[in-house]
Amino acid sequence: MSKASNSTFYVEQPHAQAIDVILQKLKSHPNGLSREEAANRLKIIGPNRLPTPPKERLLKRFFKHFHDLLIYILIIAAIITALLGHWIDTSVILGVVLINAIIGFIQEGKAEEALASIRKMLSIHAHVRRDDEWVEIVAEELIPGDIVRLRSGDRVPADMRLIEAVNLRIEESALTGESVPSEKNTEPVSQDASLGDRYDMAYSGTMVTSGRGIGIVTATAATTELGRINKLIAEVQTLATPLTRQMNLFSKILSALILGQAVLMFFIGYALHDFTLDELFLAAIGFAVAAIPEGLPAILTITLALGVQRMAQHNAITRKLNAVETLGSVTVVCSDKTGTLTRNEMTARHIVTRAACYDITGTGYRPQGEITLDGDGVSLDTHPDLHRLIEVMAVCNDSRIGKDADEWIVTGEPTEGALRALAHKACFDDQSYERIALIPFESANKFMATLDRLPNGARRILLKGAPDRLLERCQFQQSANGLQEILDRVFWEEQIEALGQQGLRVLAAASRDVDYNQHTLTQDDLTEELIFLGLVGIIDPPRPEAIKAIQACHQAGIRVKMITGDHAGTAKAIGLEMAIGDGKHAVTGAELEAASDQEIRRIVHANDIFARTSPEHKLRLVQALQANGEIVAMTGDGVNDAPALKRADVGVAMGIKGTEATKEAADIVLADDNFASIERAIEEGRTIYDNLRKAILFTLPTNGAQALVILVAIVFGLVLPLTPVQILWVNMVVAVTLALALAFEPSEPDVMSRPPRAPNAPILGVAFLWRIGFVSVLIGGATVTVFLIEIELGTPVEFARTMAVNTLVCGQAFYLLNSRYLLESSLPLSRLFANPIAWLAIGILAALQLLFVYAPFMHQWFGSTSLELRYWLISLGIGLGIFLLVEIEKMISSKFLNKNQ
Repeated sequence: MSKASNSTFYVEQPHAQAIDVILQKLKSHPNGLSREEAANRLKIIGPNRLPTPPKERLLKRFFKHFHDLLIYILIIAAIITALLGHWIDTSVILGVVLINAIIGFIQEGKAEEALASIRKMLSIHAHVRRDDEWVEIVAEELIPGDIVRLRSGDRVPADMRLIEAVNLRIEESALTGESVPSEKNTEPVSQDASLGDRYDMAYSGTMVTSGRGIGIVTATAATTELGRINKLIAEVQTLATPLTRQMNLFSKILSALILGQAVLMFFIGYALHDFTLDELFLAAIGFAVAAIPEGLPAILTITLALGVQRMAQHNAITRKLNAVETLGSVTVVCSDKTGTLTRNEMTARHIVTRAACYDITGTGYRPQGEITLDGDGVSLDTHPDLHRLIEVMAVCNDSRIGKDADEWIVTGEPTEGALRALAHKACFDDQSYERIALIPFESANKFMATLDRLPNGARRILLKGAPDRLLERCQFQQSANGLQEILDRVFWEEQIEALGQQGLRVLAAASRDVDYNQHTLTQDDLTEELIFLGLVGIIDPPRPEAIKAIQACHQAGIRVKMITGDHAGTAKAIGLEMAIGDGKHAVTGAELEAASDQEIRRIVHANDIFARTSPEHKLRLVQALQANGEIVAMTGDGVNDAPALKRADVGVAMGIKGTEATKEAADIVLADDNFASIERAIEEGRTIYDNLRKAILFTLPTNGAQALVILVAIVFGLVLPLTPVQILWVNMVVAVTLALALAFEPSEPDVMSRPPRAPNAPILGVAFLWRIGFVSVLIGGATVTVFLIEIELGTPVEFARTMAVNTLVCGQAFYLLNSRYLLESSLPLSRLFANPIAWLAIGILAALQLLFVYAPFMHQWFGSTSLELRYWLISLGIGLGIFLLVEIEKMISSKFLNKNQ
């Protein structure tokens, strides 16, 4: 349904309107619609299900992974080798192309999967009133105007305005980010109330945790809040990753250079020498084969794949291959609060009585910790003020905590679960108490009361709830020495404000003794004779490991921003504990709503904490950061986070408590829901980027040297020192062995102490371009020189070419040792042998090269010949000389360059 086509059944801002107005606009009645009217509306509006987006065809999804300039270069190289009749090489190159496409096809998550996951959140059945009787129907048949009944455990089947709510609480964290269920009532709220403050509404996909209610359906299918998020995800455009942008630019420049030099070489050979057109054409093909880094896309893919495996060992599951590297360039991490920075487990932190202010150790529902006063543990036996308060919190309580595998979980309300854990920490035993009567919690009263028989047979009323409601009912308080005295309301209001400023949820306790013959409990029993006992401050505590991870991010120059649907006070308090923001400022969703796109760019740059945010706000904040030139990682667990996760450069979802929609929209899923895993993943991403640069810095001089050999031969009218098939041999063995070894390089020691690289920084700076040219000339010059000397000495051309190939391979093997460190020296033995894979690769290369030189069938295929041992010493000596010269160049370059270039 849309507003335009079905305005008759659409209510603008139902949360701000009276119930009778909504019933009138929807032409409905508290007794429900007739079956006939419901059927007619269903024909007009359509079923209550989210639309299924058109899917890309399987072949289109597969072949779009070939749409990359380096892949085009590989295909051209395959065509060239096919034209030369080298079918083995053609098969190898096409195999690389195919593997690259298959990996991308498998790894890349699709938006339609995220949308399908949201559709799974919709309820299957609904209790609806038709023809003045309650019936159960398929939720898809709901239409605006239907009267629906909600009970504990139900999933809300559509957006509805509540017309009846009895102790109704609904878990809305997937939509709002709130860490506790929302208490519902039927009173309208202001028009600009945020989603989490619309206490008179129940939203599709949320879960009823307690109580019951009745509501009138105001929106179904795509017009629900869930449908709006679904539409946001479908419309969000993902951005190219920094590596994708850099590699695309790099590929274009490299392609232009290769093509330009091939054409130039062709015309120089034609103008200056007596080469035939056929010879020049074959030479140009040989030059292109030499210059094209055929193995680079494969090395790129393998390096990323290895990074995926290493990240999985640190509980970060990668769904999109290029997200691994993108993490390494992140400049800002936007994190949800509940469940990501915090444990999503309510914990009692402080107790205030008239005698003292106590602290409580331990976190979550795990009953481990103690109550302390000035750092020393206390017992209930010596602190009667504490005993009376804990008694109320433990006995006037309907929750239970228990261990499930290694996790402690709560059955019941999270807040009561925190109080139950508090009772365990205080070693309070409530087994001897017997409940006689109960006044359950109601939103209108905001307290719970019980009448209990104590272990000594006496009877006592126990009351817990909102501090302001209990203060209204109390005339007395428990004094510092455990006696009764007149209530000091000013003192308690000061304490409530102090706890509230810390972002704590505050509960109060009161009690009074009654006659042992009393068997009932009514509101009249909750008189001014109640004794106010004290306060308990509860919070969803930050993860200790997340605090350390945030410190590591700050050290690495990465800003961390908290974007939450929770209240501003809570967000500021948690932020202060975690070194996010200053603990004083938080931008609210209402402020973001009123800001223009330009103003949001300024706001998001100046602030780190954002509270009471909607899915649109989160999405706008991510877009504003990207407009400011930031590379953004966004974390979240609720469906309300999914649009922003999809838009972010790297979307990170929680694997344990995250919704399926969030996981499907994300690039990376954290198996342990731990922010610390993000920090480790960023470190891995930076390492991968370093290794990619090392691979490129190694591969390009390799190809540059080969191309230089062909170019020099044509320009000076020489016999080709290397044939195209010999060049392909070198490319193949070097790519398979040496270049691949760089993917296994460990992290540099300073990888998390340097600032993020600039998003627009080139993948290779000026100094590294110089090195590519320098090494190309060294290796290529040495290869040509050896060939010319051997020809001058009268050796056969096959012998001279075999010496040239050996010199080329040895030069590259020694240059691999240079490439393992971008600017640091490779000479110290601790560094020289730090990566055993590199030496294994050199050993494999040596075995392959021995095969090239001594195997008769290789002589036939590649035109090589056998060499005596002394000729190997020449090639090895040249390789060692190249290694030392490059080390000198690195020493000079490091004086003018820092490692972030």
